[in-house]
Amino acid sequence: MHDLIRPVVVAPMAGGPSTPALVIAAAQAGAVGFLAAGYKTPDLVEAELRAVRGASVGYGLNLFVPAKPPQDVAAVDRYRRLLQVEADRYGVDLPPVRLRDDDHFDAKVDLAVTYAPPLVSFTFGVPEKGVVVALQAAGVAVAITVTSAAEAEQALTVGPEVLIAQGGTAGGHSSTMSPAGYRGNTTAVQVLAAVRAVTDLPVIAAGGTGTAADVRELVTAGAVGVQAGTVFLLADEAGTRPAQRAVMQSQLPHETVVTRAFTGQPARALRNRFTDEYSEAAPVGYPAVHHLTAPIRAAAAERGDAGALNLWAGIAHTKARQASAAEIVASLIG
Repeated sequence: MHDLIRPVVVAPMAGGPSTPALVIAAAQAGAVGFLAAGYKTPDLVEAELRAVRGASVGYGLNLFVPAKPPQDVAAVDRYRRLLQVEADRYGVDLPPVRLRDDDHFDAKVDLAVTYAPPLVSFTFGVPEKGVVVALQAAGVAVAITVTSAAEAEQALTVGPEVLIAQGGTAGGHSSTMSPAGYRGNTTAVQVLAAVRAVTDLPVIAAGGTGTAADVRELVTAGAVGVQAGTVFLLADEAGTRPAQRAVMQSQLPHETVVTRAFTGQPARALRNRFTDEYSEAAPVGYPAVHHLTAPIRAAAAERGDAGALNLWAGIAHTKARQASAAEIVASLIG
């Protein structure tokens, strides 16, 4: 396990940024990167597994643990009605409310068992014990992302090899298992300390990492590796949307906010028109809300309109720069 983890871990960034090219380049530069299986069909995940396996590098695969259906269906229905103005703005149809979606979880677990990437991580919860056992029997090390000591204790019950301690400063979705009360006001250092207090397992720290000094601080605090995502969004090999690249490369000041507006799960993003108008109204309801906003986001992306895009980014977004993955890894290793 320790032979696989490197000081820098390139976070899985679902929705496009994580590509086989990014994972391979990161590994060749001395880091370890994750393929992001979220939102993809099993066929596409398999193609990416084949591409990276063919490069003979260490890597990981990230899977979403299926979410339970929203408890407040009426709130999701109200949010759908509220979003009609956005559908009209972009000339799209809102889909019916979709309460259940397991993101092809079983099929993706089967692929992970078959292709046996060295490391598989889970986000949005704790997988069943049987899933962990099957992966371990295939020679796969299992990591579970947590945001608190209580979540770490829950994760320990299924026997993972490593935990990922995610601070609220991280970009994109929080892996919190308590989305209603989540505010994103913890740092990676704080969550790392809380998780290490309840386990002797190796812990990867995640959140707010943009410099070599950030990496050193977390390693000194006891992390076996430091997971960074936002700082790789402008990497040459990343599949980040052009509209987000343009926003991040502009000279305009930006701030990040934690919002459920796009998906129903708390996530840190660059503040824009959509977060301003819908964050307060957005219910807890992943992935139902994700499916509602998907056509709006797709139309906005096609127009290059960043005002309605989920511009996932952590607090280290000002450290992101256009460069090769190798150059970015080198800047973090120091």
